[in-house]
Amino acid sequence: MSIWRDGSDPKRSRRSALLAVPLLAASLLAALVAGPGGGRAEAAPTTFVHPGVLVSRGQLDFTREQVNAGAQPWKGAYDRMMASKYASLSRVPKPRSVVECGSYSNPNNGCTDEREDAIAAYTLSLAWYVTRDSRYAQKAIELMDAWSGVITDHTNSNAPLQTGWAGSSWPRAAEIIRYTYTGWPQARVDRFKTMLRTVYLPEVANGSHSNGNWELSMTEAALGIAVFLEDRAAYDKAVAKFRGRVPAYIYLASDGALPKAAPGSGLDSRDEIVRYWQGQTTFVDGLTQETCRDLTHTGYGLSAISHIAETSRIQGQDLYPEVADRLRHALGLHAKYELGAPVPSQLCGGTLKDHLGPVTEVGFNALHHRMGYGMTNTQSLTESRRPAGTDNLFVAWETLTHAGNSR
Repeated sequence: MSIWRDGSDPKRSRRSALLAVPLLAASLLAALVAGPGGGRAEAAPTTFVHPGVLVSRGQLDFTREQVNAGAQPWKGAYDRMMASKYASLSRVPKPRSVVECGSYSNPNNGCTDEREDAIAAYTLSLAWYVTRDSRYAQKAIELMDAWSGVITDHTNSNAPLQTGWAGSSWPRAAEIIRYTYTGWPQARVDRFKTMLRTVYLPEVANGSHSNGNWELSMTEAALGIAVFLEDRAAYDKAVAKFRGRVPAYIYLASDGALPKAAPGSGLDSRDEIVRYWQGQTTFVDGLTQETCRDLTHTGYGLSAISHIAETSRIQGQDLYPEVADRLRHALGLHAKYELGAPVPSQLCGGTLKDHLGPVTEVGFNALHHRMGYGMTNTQSLTESRRPAGTDNLFVAWETLTHAGNSR
């Protein structure tokens, strides 16, 4: 099977073949700028781009143009978003000082409220940008102000993941409102920044040695917060976490007989790595550390990888070339089985649980439309499930914002 496809076609696409030279050059350039001990040079932009978390102004303009023209799939995706509870102008925020989240959100003391208010703020910010109806911007501000004036901490075992999920959505909303709308008072903007810096960033910045989707979601939040705060040190730290975790989350045959271990994980034996990879002993291109756990958690990890790379691209760095092989193989492998292909016995005992969720649009758009990779399975899955909605955690409306969006 060719390494240039996503697991469905033995022939490489002509355009993908042409990408070999520039991608090799990019790899060589990355090696040349590597710092002492193999670490890469600092990544943060000298000047941050705003809005610049997951969606850029150009992408927002494209989205608005398509919706206003009634073009599909964007108009259908917009209609789905506007029909959701997250776009409601009558939404009442439910902030609390301490959000307590145990395993699987049990106990759930503010966990759902926080995540959904954050998604609502992002949803309303998108509605504002498309419609230019200030009521949506004001409602988004109401939600952000409500939480920034109250929350002080996250507690219990799921605190890092909860903070990562909500902390991924908040800066997306804040970036759009802060840089495209004039009605958010500077004092409240500053208070929101303080919330992100003191309540969210310390919880997510140092990562996690739990399942990989935790650290990836936390790193997504850390990167988005760093952009809004224009914090170059926090940005660089998040990129370093990303570069250590992605190769330890998605396997490629070039890694050798066993998957890589994340820096600081302490996994230094075959048995420990196999156990961490849910007991899987046969490794194939695109397998993730959580594939044999279930596809839902795998989807969280793949989504966060795509989001981080997308934000980095907007900021002028573009991490996609560094992770393209891993991400396209992972999307393709899991899409193939989501589409109904029989699971071989050597893969997770022949059974895969649950589903990926609405997580493929961002990565597919970047890898296929921008970088030119043929991704037959991923394309079929993505297009057949449009318009993508929300997972009610940290993924929302990505057909609207990223389908065919090359800006």
